[in-house]
Amino acid sequence: MADRERKRAERRKRKARSGSAGTATEAALRPKRESPMQRGYAKAEERNREAREALVPLYEGERPTVVTIGAVFSGLVAAIFWVSTVIAIFSDAEVNGNEPHPLQLALVAAIVTTMAVGMWRSRYWAVLGFQMVLVLFLLAGVAGLVGATTVAQVVGTVLLVLICLAFFLFMVKAMARIQMPGRLPRE
Repeated sequence: MADRERKRAERRKRKARSGSAGTATEAALRPKRESPMQRGYAKAEERNREAREALVPLYEGERPTVVTIGAVFSGLVAAIFWVSTVIAIFSDAEVNGNEPHPLQLALVAAIVTTMAVGMWRSRYWAVLGFQMVLVLFLLAGVAGLVGATTVAQVVGTVLLVLICLAFFLFMVKAMARIQMPGRLPRE
């Protein structure tokens, strides 16, 4: 029996040594060590805060240059769709053996026109919609690289992807400025 008691006492001592951290309240009072992931998130949030503070709100009626370029481009695409709609109504034109349906062309033309007008007025939703179109072009360009058979196709597709990517990245900052709550009065 004494042997069993001695082993229990040794086990209690080992537990006491390994649990020398103290009571739960002492552990709660000790400063916790941050994991590398928590430190990384904290640094990223600090950089984001600094970037937000560096942004300058738009002046009343101001439009970022990249949004203006996007609005003009959307306006040109809308004009092409409206012309295509008129041609589809008044002619027997065929595309790949099928007649284009004027209602479908008019619907796309109306959507692109709305996006162009919204971007011209610096509306957040319109810029977001244009970015969605850019992402679709990026995906189509990357998928087009898979089927490219000539050097000219590869070069053209890579240029399309790079141009769409540049527009997309420039529009991110423009969207942040458009989304800012207050507008500054004109100087």
